[in-house]
Amino acid sequence: MNAHPLVLIVEDEPDIADLLEAYLRRDGFRTERASDGSSAVSLHRVARPDLVLLDVNIPDFDGFEVLQKIRASAQTPVIMVTAMAEDLDKLLGLKLGADDYVVKPFSPLEVVARVKAVLRRVGMQAAAQPLRFADLELDPLAVRVRVGNTRVDTTLTEYRILEHLLRHPNRTFTRGELLDVALPESDALERVIDTHLGNLRKKLEQAGMPDIIETVRGMGFRLCLE
Repeated sequence: MNAHPLVLIVEDEPDIADLLEAYLRRDGFRTERASDGSSAVSLHRVARPDLVLLDVNIPDFDGFEVLQKIRASAQTPVIMVTAMAEDLDKLLGLKLGADDYVVKPFSPLEVVARVKAVLRRVGMQAAAQPLRFADLELDPLAVRVRVGNTRVDTTLTEYRILEHLLRHPNRTFTRGELLDVALPESDALERVIDTHLGNLRKKLEQAGMPDIIETVRGMGFRLCLE
């Protein structure tokens, strides 16, 4: 998980969106906003958020339709926000794959707490599962990397970088973000990440997986799985 997770707020009432954004940012979250169904689906595809805070009653198509479209291609955690507390709505949302519900009127502090709880739960579930792409496999429990039958001996810092990139494929991370993930207690300069990435790239190339970590000029690095 990024040290500053990205939350996509889907809400057509500006005052509510402003309030949610202010409280989330105060707690260190990054945010993106959409005010209707089609822009929510498009922004989800482009921004690849860590969680979606999704109002049910939005223009274009409603939150349940947005949830269905998200679930067709991703397992991004989704918290539904609704003014209707009927059990039927809740059951429908859960059947479609919602992770939690918040009913209006709500306390923004409660919403932030729910966001943290869902991200924590999803993170614990994901943490133990092996990560795979083509012949590349990471085992989080053993802290081990393999390419096919070849073991790749990485340092802990290199492993943390690779695991983070693989958990967020095709998303670009700055040096500072990778430093927070790989060396959270360090006062090292951001450029030290270049050295760790260079060593990691060489090891992956020797094992038969070259060029999967891309440098995005002026921005940072990403693991390209396209």
